Amino acid sequence: MSSALRGALMVCGTTSDAGKSTIVAGLCRLLARQGVQVAPFKAQNMSLNSVVTCSGHEIGRAQGIQAHAAGVVAEVGMNPILLKPTGERTSQVVLNGAPWKVMTAAEYHAAKPDLLPVVLDALADLRDRFDVVLCEGAGSPTEINLLDRDIVNLRVAHDAAIPAVIVGDINPGGVFAALYGTIALLPDHLRSCVRGMIINKLRGDPALLLDGCAQLTDRTGVPVLGVVPWLYTTGLDAEDSMALDAPTVMAGDALADELDVAVIRFPRISNFTDLDPLSVEPGIRVRYVHDRAGLGTPDLIVLPGSKATVDDLMWLRRTGLADAISRTDAVVLGICGGYQMMGVTIDDPVERRTGQVEGLALLPVTTHFEADKVTRRRTGTGDGQPVAGYQIHHGRVRVHSGEAFIVLHDDAGDIVDGVRAGTRYGTTLHGVFEADQFRRAFLQTVADHRGKRFVSAGRSFEQARLDALDQLADALGAHLDMNAIERLIHEAGTRQATRRSTGAPTPMSHRS
Repeated sequence: MSSALRGALMVCGTTSDAGKSTIVAGLCRLLARQGVQVAPFKAQNMSLNSVVTCSGHEIGRAQGIQAHAAGVVAEVGMNPILLKPTGERTSQVVLNGAPWKVMTAAEYHAAKPDLLPVVLDALADLRDRFDVVLCEGAGSPTEINLLDRDIVNLRVAHDAAIPAVIVGDINPGGVFAALYGTIALLPDHLRSCVRGMIINKLRGDPALLLDGCAQLTDRTGVPVLGVVPWLYTTGLDAEDSMALDAPTVMAGDALADELDVAVIRFPRISNFTDLDPLSVEPGIRVRYVHDRAGLGTPDLIVLPGSKATVDDLMWLRRTGLADAISRTDAVVLGICGGYQMMGVTIDDPVERRTGQVEGLALLPVTTHFEADKVTRRRTGTGDGQPVAGYQIHHGRVRVHSGEAFIVLHDDAGDIVDGVRAGTRYGTTLHGVFEADQFRRAFLQTVADHRGKRFVSAGRSFEQARLDALDQLADALGAHLDMNAIERLIHEAGTRQATRRSTGAPTPMSHRS
């Protein structure tokens, strides 16, 4: 059935972090392995983890990994709206891959009716070009205070005639109530879209659920399509910083040859997935640090990206971490926003409009923010090793001296992107550690500086990511009723074909 499968499915969740992104990625991989051309879609994503497409557009990192799972090139239509929080009540709205406005929550809510046609057009375009589109919702589809202006969950499924399944996370407890309540609170026209439920992240014996699934089905009229176990994988990108809220390794003595990596957990941390490739190397301990006491005596300190560079720099000073980093004898690496903080000054008339502020003065660079955002994929070399990644920044870094660390290739010639001064390094290039040879060489440099022994596993991060996606796909194939899921996908395809043959309104008719 799969080889001729056409249609769509929406995956919603009872809460954020229920596992929607993971389920969609796994289904993308599972169907793609069966010869189906699949595209992921998320109308609106709120995340500071983003990626740049080949066309230079910015989308959520989750949709990038989902496209990778499907074996297709990520494109801007897979995530037409990306919200990047800049404060407690404001976000930069990235529309069709480019910065549009910085808006308050109330302003954005008011703008949603005008954005719905953008969402539906992007979805319709993907459905025209791919066999199957797997849509991901956001948060909960039953935010009753927001339902009248929903542009990401069941309103989209209803308007596009796409069946939906709801994912519930059993790990924190209360999954039956969460699934039941999610469905019970929906208005009738949206409740009819929900055609299945998935229980996710089960630890232990599924027999302990007893007849809970059957009772839930009896009370809701919606079948439970499977129970997915807790999966231990490396190489899968987290969507946002909620993934960092779980307990982390605390400061303390590392093992004799273990490299201790302390990552500064900025309040507006972004693209922390840059550190994921370290997980494929043995003897690497990665910790996220939010105060001076937790810093300890690491071998490597990483200042990652930030969506509020100046604000996070001020936070760094208030916590005492700035002083501790300046005095450390560890290797220090700054990436994008962290690199800008390590410079002499930052002039920001764009994001926070603070004017010029002093940086940490660890690197001989200065940064000036400009209104237009750089979003592009780049290749080059780092310490003589090939690197590839992407840039996402308003800040333009000017190098005044120092030794070249990252050199990017450009049509106009090579460009020094990152520099080093002693054991201080900086670059604007996200994803640099995905380059296996560079990652191993850099970690060897850290080990040599600290008098430790590092032996790489010789494992490719790309292969580790594909292995994780295959493991995920295998688990979904084993624990979900894929025949039922494929029937739902096929149903959406049949509805779309009927609409076209009868001339009934389609999502494209919303175009303004």
